[in-house]
Amino acid sequence: MSDEPRPDTPETPSSGSESAPQSASDILSAALGGAARRAGLDPAEGKSTGHVVWRAMGGWRGILESVVPGLVFIIAYTVTIDPSTGQGDLWLSLALSVGIAAVFVVARLIARQPVNAAVGGLIAAGVAAALAAFTGQASNNFIPGFITNILYGSAFLISALIGWSLIGLAVGFLMGEGTAWRRDKRKRRAFFWLAIAWASLFAARLIVQVPLYFADNVTALGTLKLVMGIPLFAPMVAVTWLAVRALYPPTPK
Repeated sequence: MSDEPRPDTPETPSSGSESAPQSASDILSAALGGAARRAGLDPAEGKSTGHVVWRAMGGWRGILESVVPGLVFIIAYTVTIDPSTGQGDLWLSLALSVGIAAVFVVARLIARQPVNAAVGGLIAAGVAAALAAFTGQASNNFIPGFITNILYGSAFLISALIGWSLIGLAVGFLMGEGTAWRRDKRKRRAFFWLAIAWASLFAARLIVQVPLYFADNVTALGTLKLVMGIPLFAPMVAVTWLAVRALYPPTPK
């Protein structure tokens, strides 16, 4: 397989069979572009790389909301491990983790700030906690994260291999060129490799963490989940941003 999808065939007048895929791509581009814009990833805004990465992470509040619940779970579980059983206090750890996530939601409500991210974190923590509590296995608290990585990684990989990179679709919408980037070999190659890079990030998390899940090493699993979270996400956002800015340099005023 070549390192990029084949170039498009010459365009012909659209027919009924071609209008549906185009319409679907427009809808997907708009959805992806809108999400990127809300996250502060709009190349047209001309922001600095540091500003973009910081906004994508949600600032200090977003970082805390992403890290603290998981960190509290790991600390609580580790310090309560019973040497005779090798197991920590699962219920206490889950209660503290979900409780912290709920506090973040309340704090945003009091400050009258958008609560979407905090509520999403609370729901994720709640689902993971429910699964772990139902099975009685602390390691099952990480299964939703595995599923998320599989879904995101597969989406990026498949989009790259079929020539419709999710990165390209989002950028095409934000830059007002639709799917015209697919006719530009340089842009198409760049978006192909950016999608592969994101797919590799999600795959790396699974490759490292899943064996620890089967080994029931909760402390190591939780620690590596945190280490492979924002510390890897931020550089990937920066690389993506810089690559896109190179493809779409600011127009001189």
